[in-house]
Amino acid sequence: MLLAAFTLTLMIVDRRQDHLTHVRELLSLAVTPIYVIVDLPSMAWQSMTGAVADRQELGHENDQLRRQLLMAQADLQNLNSLAMENDRLRELLDSYEELSEDRVMIAEILSVDLDPYRQRFVINRGSTDDVYVGQPLLDARGVVGQVEVVSPITSEALWITDADHAIPVRIERSGFRAIAEGTGDSGQLRLPYVTNSADVRRGDLLVTSGLGGIFPSGRPVATIDEFVPRPDQNFAHVTATPVSALDRDWEVLLVWNDVRSAAGEVAANLERAVQ
Repeated sequence: MLLAAFTLTLMIVDRRQDHLTHVRELLSLAVTPIYVIVDLPSMAWQSMTGAVADRQELGHENDQLRRQLLMAQADLQNLNSLAMENDRLRELLDSYEELSEDRVMIAEILSVDLDPYRQRFVINRGSTDDVYVGQPLLDARGVVGQVEVVSPITSEALWITDADHAIPVRIERSGFRAIAEGTGDSGQLRLPYVTNSADVRRGDLLVTSGLGGIFPSGRPVATIDEFVPRPDQNFAHVTATPVSALDRDWEVLLVWNDVRSAAGEVAANLERAVQ
C-alpha cells in the first residue's frame, strides 16, 4: 500500500509539475545498453539469415546468368558457323554461274580418310542423284577431284593430290599441255613428263585442258611452284600447288558436262538396241 501510495504521488507530481522528465531520460539512457544486449541475439539471427538468403539469391542469379552466357556463346558460335557456311555456299553459287551450261549439284563432304597415303573422302550424293564413276568435283576455286566409287546415297571420291589420280592440264599463259599427277601430299602435284626446254615458269596457272571429256575446260587446277631442268635426264622436275582449299572444303560441286550426257545417251541407245 505504501508503494502504491508513493507511486500515485509521483504520478500526480509528474503530471502537474513535470519534475521527473530528467529522471526518466537518465533512467532511459541507463537501460538502453540492456535493451541492446537483450535484442542483440535477435538482430544477429536476422542479419545472418538475411545474409544467407542474399547469398543464395546471388548464387541462383549467378547460375542463371552463367547459363544465359553459355547459351549466348553457343548461339554466337552457331551464327559464326552459319556465316562461314553461307560464304562457302555463295562462292559455290558464283562458280555455278560460270558453269551455267552444265548441270551441277552441291554435295556435302561427310568424312575424310585420315590415312596420310590415301587422299579420299565421302560425299552425301550417290546413284539416286545420278552420280557416276569418274564424275568431276569442283569447289569455288577450282578442281577438287573425281568420284571413284558410287553407292545409292553416298559416293567415295579422291582428291587430285591422291597418288592414283592424274588430270590433263594446260598452262594458261602459253597453252602448253601436260599431265598433273597426285603425290599423296595434300599440298602438291607433279608434272612428270615436261621436257627441259618446255615453256614453263614458276607461278604459271594450270587449268583443265578438256582432253578426255571428263573435266570442263579452263577450270583452275594448280600453280607451278618449281621448275628445275635436269640436263642428265629427259624431263625436268616440276611441282605445283593446288588452287583449291582441299584441306578446308566442306561442300563441293558435282558437274555433269555435255560430253558425259552425250555418252550416256549413246550407252542408253545401245542398250535399247541390244534389248
